[in-house]
Amino acid sequence: MDELLSEKEQLEAIRSWWRENGRYIISGVVIGVGLLIGWNYWNSQKEKAAVEASAAYEALVSEVAEGDTSAAGAFASDLYENYASSVYAEQARLAMAKLYMDKGRDQDAANELAALLEGDNESETAMIGRLRLAKILLYQDKPQEAIDLLQAYRDTAFGARYSETLGDAYVALGEPDNAREAYTVALADNPNAPTVNRTLVQMKINDLPKGTDSNAAEASEAAETPAPDAAQDGTLQDETAAPPGDEPATEAEAEE
Repeated sequence: MDELLSEKEQLEAIRSWWRENGRYIISGVVIGVGLLIGWNYWNSQKEKAAVEASAAYEALVSEVAEGDTSAAGAFASDLYENYASSVYAEQARLAMAKLYMDKGRDQDAANELAALLEGDNESETAMIGRLRLAKILLYQDKPQEAIDLLQAYRDTAFGARYSETLGDAYVALGEPDNAREAYTVALADNPNAPTVNRTLVQMKINDLPKGTDSNAAEASEAAETPAPDAAQDGTLQDETAAPPGDEPATEAEAEE
């Protein structure tokens, strides 16, 4: 009898506990299942977006190869608007810039690369875009803008390539000293895994004027400064004076 009562008490205690906590357990299970469904849906949508972006980029590359700027631009716009956070949107900027340069539309190419740099400036794609934009600026005869673009990024993995381009910009500005320094930095790149053509960089150094900027300035100053008056500093002997050891003879010596 006592055992039966004890079982009834236990059952009643369970029922009581369930009445108090059951709804929380059910809510937790529902929330957990909802989160799991939501997570799976988010992943599936993410994978779907990646597949769609990849397909759009492949189509863009195909149009770039064909040289069709209109069709390629349409796919690029789709990537920029609907998949802006994907790597394919960044790659599309590079592809479109190349296509525009091939078509002689250098400003359109520069605009594409500038838009690329408005986002993540540290990604490898952005580093490539920065280098290509600097080269376009040199092509457009804007060496100072190229220097401003690259100067702060010389300590990156692209440092040697940036330094070579900086050297080209300084040459365009007529600053051989700065060009030599930039080329020298480029040559300091790891020789076992070079990122620049060391022979070409050395040729660029060899083609620089032999004198430094300061020496050239001094030489120019010296050429413009008139020579000092020799009579004033006593360096010129009197042209009428007899040479040493050749004094004029006296009258007696003359008669002899």
